[in-house]
Amino acid sequence: MQTLTRLCLKFVQSCLPNALLLAIVLSVVVFLLGMVIEGQSAHVMLNGWGDGFSNLYQFAMQMSLILLTGFIIAKTPIVARMIDKLASITNSPGQAAGIIAVVSMVTFYINWGFGMIVGAFLAREMGRRVQGLHFPLAVAAAYSGEIIRGTTASIPLLMASEGNFMEDVVGVVPITETLYAWWNIALSVALLFLLYFVFSRIKPETNEIKQYQGEPLNNRVEKVDTRGMPWAEKLEHYRLPNLILALLPIGYLAINFHQLGFTLNLNLVILIFLAIGLVLQPSPASLGAAVKEGILACRGIIIQFPLYAGIAGMVKVSGLADSMSAWFVEIATVHTFPIITFISAGIVNIFIPSGGGQWAIQGPIMLEAAQRLGADIPQTIMAFTWGDAWTNQMQPFWALPLLGVAGLSARDIMGYCVMWTLICGAAIMATFVVLSML
Repeated sequence: MQTLTRLCLKFVQSCLPNALLLAIVLSVVVFLLGMVIEGQSAHVMLNGWGDGFSNLYQFAMQMSLILLTGFIIAKTPIVARMIDKLASITNSPGQAAGIIAVVSMVTFYINWGFGMIVGAFLAREMGRRVQGLHFPLAVAAAYSGEIIRGTTASIPLLMASEGNFMEDVVGVVPITETLYAWWNIALSVALLFLLYFVFSRIKPETNEIKQYQGEPLNNRVEKVDTRGMPWAEKLEHYRLPNLILALLPIGYLAINFHQLGFTLNLNLVILIFLAIGLVLQPSPASLGAAVKEGILACRGIIIQFPLYAGIAGMVKVSGLADSMSAWFVEIATVHTFPIITFISAGIVNIFIPSGGGQWAIQGPIMLEAAQRLGADIPQTIMAFTWGDAWTNQMQPFWALPLLGVAGLSARDIMGYCVMWTLICGAAIMATFVVLSML
């Protein structure tokens, strides 16, 4: 374990550029691959980049709001107290890293935005309290919980929806056969234990340890003397305005769930987080302070999401994704197809780190091939879903919000994440090998 960790750290520290530079490098690489391998002209590649660049504007805003509303909740006194209690469980650096990883995975399972923020804040608080806990390791443990595919996993939810774009090929595939299949639940639980085992046993050298030096989470509501203030200024320090505003999202959500049932999408998750944040924040003044701090954590999303959308546009217009998927399909058999799907999804995910966008490009190819081979359709869907999650572990794109809260760069944590990528990838592939023999 220690040898593998050191090798990964050395590789990342020597070879990995920062997250923005990596996006620039990937843009150039895809541009050249489209011209050299697919024979596309520079004109076609430029059009693909330009047409794709704006495709994630809405998604980037949604991700920023999920992060921001999650930040607002995490900065409330009640959540700060919860994190405070979790941070006081142990004084052992190994156990602390393991606990951060487990809490992160559980909260990621509930919701991506909530897991990202709770994991980041718990890593900060554990890093401040536990002597000998290497802060980059704590943040890597928090991010590695993102491997889990939980209640809002977009691909299986899409395939379970009537009218999905592949319904004429495979029909509607219920989540009881994908996300909540017995083997997928068993895999999820196994990854939880494996994650704790891995991160609780990593022991950096004493001279390498960097303790977190930031401020503790504030779980106290400071009393503000409002005497002599104008009435409008006084209102900034009372809870009532927050509660009045909270009635709007709460009312809308109640009507929506009554009419359509309890179905979730990103917009509804944002409204849920906003309503919770408004109720828990003690005043508009404290809400504004949390928003001001949280916006800094969104800065990586704002510029880099459009860059990756441009990369995805080039991958799509050049035919690179189709060619890669077709090549994997050619070498697959009925038994190896889920594993091939997993690897294919993981590789393409490096260039298109958006599960939904990647599925729209690769999904039809993989499902039609699964039909021809007679491969298991639900396993193919989940193999793709896990492949998308797998290389997220070493792709800084999804770590940007957490890194913004932690105040670290991708290079600080990616050595540990690459090590976890290798381990969890082996575990997931082993699962599909076993399933192919059943």
